[in-house]
Formats: sequence, C-alpha cells, structure tokens
Amino acid sequence: MPRYLIQASYTSTAVAAFVSQPQERTAGILAITEKLGGELISLDFCLGEYDVIGIVSLADDKVAAAFSLAVNAPGHLNNYRTTRLLSSEEFLDAQEKAHGLNYEAPKS
Repeated sequence: MPRYLIQASYTSTAVAAFVSQPQERTAGILAITEKLGGELISLDFCLGEYDVIGIVSLADDKVAAAFSLAVNAPGHLNNYRTTRLLSSEEFLDAQEKAHGLNYEAPKS
C-alpha cells in the first residue's frame, strides 16, 4: 500500500483547547486510518512550521483524499499537507522508466 506523509498545524483555537484540557490525539487518527483500511505508521508532534507529522499507509490517492477530508472537517487544523511517499523500489522503477528519455529544455 502507498505511504503518505501528513503534515498539519493546529489552529489557535485547538492550541487553546490543548492548554485548557490536555488530551491524547493518536487514538482518533488511528481509528480513522483503520476505518479506511490503512495503517498508522507513526504520529509525532513537533516544533516548527507544522505541529503534527504522521505517516500512514492507505490503499490509494482517493483513500488519502478521504482521510484528508475526514481529519480536516472539524476545522481544528490548518496548513494541512499530504505528500505521497515512494519506496526505494518505486523510485528505482521511476529511474528505469526515465532512463533513455530525452526531454529538451525550453529554448531562449
């Protein structure tokens, strides 16, 4: 199954809720992932541009879009990003497909 990197930031309202009532968020993400037939590989909270980063394995891009819609619907996230990850085997396959292709740069 394809893997996806999920990156998101919390809204200021969500941050205020965490401060006033600390709560564990992993169980909810795990439940959504499993309902979609996927696997939660990791979920980490971080400092910087994003507040949370996860890696999930899902059946395809449509399921990844459903995941995105589901976790964004409550409105507590912003700066949400999904990135499709390629395994080393998939990247090697892409290299082999690109081998021998000649694409010319634009002429000025």
